[in-house]
Amino acid sequence: MDKKLLDIICCPTTKLPLELLAAEKLDALNAAILAGDTSNQAAVALTEKLSEALITRDGRRVYPVRDGIPILLEEECIDWNQMVANRSAS
Repeated sequence: MDKKLLDIICCPTTKLPLELLAAEKLDALNAAILAGDTSNQAAVALTEKLSEALITRDGRRVYPVRDGIPILLEEECIDWNQMVANRSAS
């Protein structure tokens, strides 16, 4: 992800800055996706692993990056805390 792009984009809902999701968190997210434990804000179950994602600086909202393009739509957002809670309950 281009650093210049990260400097100008933000979460469309909270307006918080975005940063790349760290590798260990991306691995955890992908494990949850493969286990069928993750859906986006539109309640659509995620089925494909992500190669990159962006997270708000407060660590609550994750946006997928597909083919190098950040998908900054509220309905595509993943609630990190909800994903963690779902994994803990499993």
